[in-house]
Amino acid sequence: MNGREILLKLRYAAALAALTIMPLALGACGGSDDDSADEDQITAAIEEAATSGDPAACTEVQTQNFLEQTVGATGEDAVAACEEDAGDTVADEVEVSNIEIDGDTATADAAVTGSTFDGQTLDLALIKDGDQWKLDGFAGFAEFDREALAASFIEQISIDPEVPPQVVPCLEEQIQKFSDEELQSFFVESDSSVAEELFGPCFGQ
Repeated sequence: MNGREILLKLRYAAALAALTIMPLALGACGGSDDDSADEDQITAAIEEAATSGDPAACTEVQTQNFLEQTVGATGEDAVAACEEDAGDTVADEVEVSNIEIDGDTATADAAVTGSTFDGQTLDLALIKDGDQWKLDGFAGFAEFDREALAASFIEQISIDPEVPPQVVPCLEEQIQKFSDEELQSFFVESDSSVAEELFGPCFGQ
């Protein structure tokens, strides 16, 4: 595996973590019976995407927009990448707040314990596609803990057998050089050039 392939793998691993730590349940909100039914379906969709390991979840409960954002590929390539790595979804604890449903769209904040995003609060988006709620976007960090993110990310890539051990110290050093905004962009944006700018020097790019 060459440097560019590893960079894309790191980008995918980071984005996949955004999916796998999504809430296992949504807190109760006041509202109509219709709102309650929507919340139940949102919960079920997120559980399936985050914990089932089922490749079918890539299209059943995730939009094309979400796939293209999280895997850094487009079209059928995004679907294929998601399906290939579906079994890697491992969810930890999450506390969800600020759930808002507005017609056929919804948002929620998710405070995460465990995984690459341990200690972060994520801003998540969902959309109703016909009769089915689907994950539609990772909008960013409602609250951002730089040190926690850097530590957990380095821990995750250190145990990846496809990342050469000698590269890890360089990756750690590169993280410290970039601003909060640049680091957040790496985890949120699908543009692989962000990954190359951050970590390319470690692979001789």
